[in-house]
Amino acid sequence: MNGDSHRTAPEERLVNLVVALLATDQGLTKDTILTSVAGYREQGAGGASKDALEKMFERDKENLRALGVPIETIGDFADPDDLREARYRVPTAEYSLPVDIDFSPAEIAVLNLASGVWGESSMSADARSGLRKIRALGIDVDAPIIGYAPRISLREPSFTPLQRAIEQARVVEFDYIKGGSDAAHRRRIQPLALLEYEGRWHVYGFDVSLGAERTFLLTRISSDVTVTRASFDAALREGAGEKALAGLTAVAERQRALLEVEPGTEAALRLHRRGIPAEQGIHVPYVDAHIFADELASYGPEVRVVAPTDLRNLVIDRLERTRALHEEAVA
Repeated sequence: MNGDSHRTAPEERLVNLVVALLATDQGLTKDTILTSVAGYREQGAGGASKDALEKMFERDKENLRALGVPIETIGDFADPDDLREARYRVPTAEYSLPVDIDFSPAEIAVLNLASGVWGESSMSADARSGLRKIRALGIDVDAPIIGYAPRISLREPSFTPLQRAIEQARVVEFDYIKGGSDAAHRRRIQPLALLEYEGRWHVYGFDVSLGAERTFLLTRISSDVTVTRASFDAALREGAGEKALAGLTAVAERQRALLEVEPGTEAALRLHRRGIPAEQGIHVPYVDAHIFADELASYGPEVRVVAPTDLRNLVIDRLERTRALHEEAVA
């Protein structure tokens, strides 16, 4: 087969590069770009030398800057002037909304729903493939930015140190509260990937104490994250993001709630996009019963849990505690 049949057009290569640089706050090294982004990857597989690929990348950077795309060069964390392992990114702040614009929860739900449709339909298969390869390296990729789609979300304080530890292949420690418990336990893990699922951030890694792979919700990390001096094999990050996502998806497929949702409400906006129509309402898959119960309780009378019973009881318990706190405040 002719190698040119898979060659990416220069303009498509530029678009793929912009998508990749927009999709990660921490930036990408030149090596990651040349081996992951469509256009460079095919040239390298076709026999192009690393020197030729680097020259192509430098030309592409200048072309994009001439078009007004602000590509940042970031030096070493410890020494910003050391550019030997420089990382590149397009700062998303350049595309952020003004700080004085506010949206209601319902408006945010509609915007995020629209951005998901827009993003999926406006991005090429090659660009998606490149981002999957970058994510597999353990580098966070903000998937909703695909196709330049807007996304409104918040990240927990633990996100940045975990992201740095993954990049540096360093072991971390933190206190973690399991679902249904009030006590925190110390965890020591090799962090391999950060991923967003059901609108919440998770860190996937190897729990050194348990000797097993585990996924942790960032919202349940109750202490500062300590990045230790201990390191681990960076090759373990390969495919970690995809493996974690597959694991969470499998759990969600096994756990489905049957819900009755009031039409035209915030609950309807948020839950129907994740749900599957049923005769009595909608089936919504979920990973963590306690986290999902928190969400469902926040909708108040807009949603009723038909099944399973355990989830319904968790929601009722939260609503009763809320009522009790309200009655104490009024008394």
